[in-house]
Amino acid sequence: MCGIVGFTGRREASPILLEGLRRLEYRGYDSAGLVTGTGNELHLRKKAGRLAELAKHLGMHPAPGCHGISHTRWATHGGATDRNSHPHLNERNDIALVHNGVIENFAALKHQLQSAGVRFRSDTDTEVLAHLISHYYHGDLATAVRQALALVKGTYGIAVIAKAEPGLIVGARLGSPLVVGVGEDGTYLASDANALAGFADKVVYLADRQICTLTETDWEIRDQDLAPVSVSVADIGNFLGNGDAEKGDFPHYMLKEIYEQPESLANAMRGRLANDDATAHFGGLNLSAQQLRQIDRVVMTACGTSYHAAMVGEYLFEELARVPVEVEYASEFRYRNPPMDRSTVVLALTQSGETADTLAALRESKRMGHTTLAICNAVASSIAREADGGVYLYAGPEIGVASTKAFTSQVCVLTMIALYLGRTRHLSSAQGQKIIDDLQAIPDAVRKALECHDHVNRVAAKYADARNVLYLGRQYLYPVALEGSLKLKEISYIHAEGYPAAEMKHGPIALVDENTPSVFLVPRGNVFDKVMSNMQEIKARGGPVIAIASAGDREVSAVADDVIPIPDVPEYLQPIVTAIPLQLLAYEIALLCGCDVDKPRNLAKSVTVE
Repeated sequence: MCGIVGFTGRREASPILLEGLRRLEYRGYDSAGLVTGTGNELHLRKKAGRLAELAKHLGMHPAPGCHGISHTRWATHGGATDRNSHPHLNERNDIALVHNGVIENFAALKHQLQSAGVRFRSDTDTEVLAHLISHYYHGDLATAVRQALALVKGTYGIAVIAKAEPGLIVGARLGSPLVVGVGEDGTYLASDANALAGFADKVVYLADRQICTLTETDWEIRDQDLAPVSVSVADIGNFLGNGDAEKGDFPHYMLKEIYEQPESLANAMRGRLANDDATAHFGGLNLSAQQLRQIDRVVMTACGTSYHAAMVGEYLFEELARVPVEVEYASEFRYRNPPMDRSTVVLALTQSGETADTLAALRESKRMGHTTLAICNAVASSIAREADGGVYLYAGPEIGVASTKAFTSQVCVLTMIALYLGRTRHLSSAQGQKIIDDLQAIPDAVRKALECHDHVNRVAAKYADARNVLYLGRQYLYPVALEGSLKLKEISYIHAEGYPAAEMKHGPIALVDENTPSVFLVPRGNVFDKVMSNMQEIKARGGPVIAIASAGDREVSAVADDVIPIPDVPEYLQPIVTAIPLQLLAYEIALLCGCDVDKPRNLAKSVTVE
């Protein structure tokens, strides 16, 4: 969600801070700001809107100094205005702070501070923390930060500087990531290692309730009592994505990432499929074959697109591995107390590895004594580090806010895990080898599916003015219908709903009219005839039908108004292939609607608040 970048060293800070924030733009934000220090003076610059507004402001009002902190804000408390933008200062303007997360008890703390005569200049929860640190500050910033945080309930990743201690940055984290970077020209602090690429050589991730102090030539990480702790220092390259984070020749990151899916799928499978024993192998699950056989139930928990991938996983695990699965929204699961025995494994799915609800659900599961696994794209993220075991996607950076390649990679990894579990139980060697062959053919099938782009363009032009769209599929393709509708909502702001195709007649069919297109996922499969009947029900009521169907299927073409062709693949892999035209359709409609495809309004790439 929000982004933090800090620097203290032997170079002008503001260009580094601005470039770091630019690399975090994909996370989603509505304002940006920075503060630098020179001697005993702080220079505050912040603007609502895109980073370009801040850059323009800095062009007219430079912020000198070789140390500073910066921030991109996604509004939680208070609107997207200049005064609510970070950084926030105390009343004397001698302490500045940026903050990711939410201070849950800010109202009570604010009331206490106001009763003591403190005047607030914003509507944010963050400003409370700036005044609290100021209250405890007596020349030792780290001690003041520690004392202030002891009063706070909620989550935070913060960076703080004080006018009286030039060159010093203090950071702290609880539930919101922070990483220290070490480079030749100074020391860095950021919420994401990607912000530090090209600046820092080494990185250190803070754990929860740790506090760091940074100077031009040194850094230290301490626990909440300010006692030094031992940490692991690693090369920054270990934590950056495999792919190029630039758009290249593509007009948008989202389109680039859609077209990267053949490669991202190949990366997800690389080194994991074993023909010799007709199964998959994973180095990070940390479970023996005997432990795998003892799993009686899997609970998958996730949010958004990852939740839809988990729903596909439910079908995969139950069909290929004969393991019962429940899929739970992480935001709900974290507050439930469902009965689960010790043989239940909790599997968290996340692209960023920092999603607050998913992280909380994982931690609660660990507290209850359950084995926890994770499927994640971000190396060394909080969820990746805290799960008992897991599998990386290796999909490379996903910069577009609307997830695309992470979804198909998650489904691919879930298929391999289902194969792995199945081979420890009932799947024969021949069945396992057939699944491997099918998986190895899927990148080429996706390349073939991408050839539908011209068909998608024509369909998008025809229906871009629609205000409501239905997405309908059955079995493996019901979650894909949900995902397709989510993509359209996310980036075009058109209302869309996904349903199991047979459920349409139990209520949603009331929405059908000549202005409400229905997107049917109807490649050949076990319920093909049933879905065709559902399609006829829509047609009988005058609703336009867009069909995602097997190339050359004349039966579908005879009913649908528009057909987008895809290659034939086995039914359990259809979610990967059918997702491609739905992603492209959302993209093209959003362009025709004049929307910002990569940075849709109100959304953030990594949702680190509840």
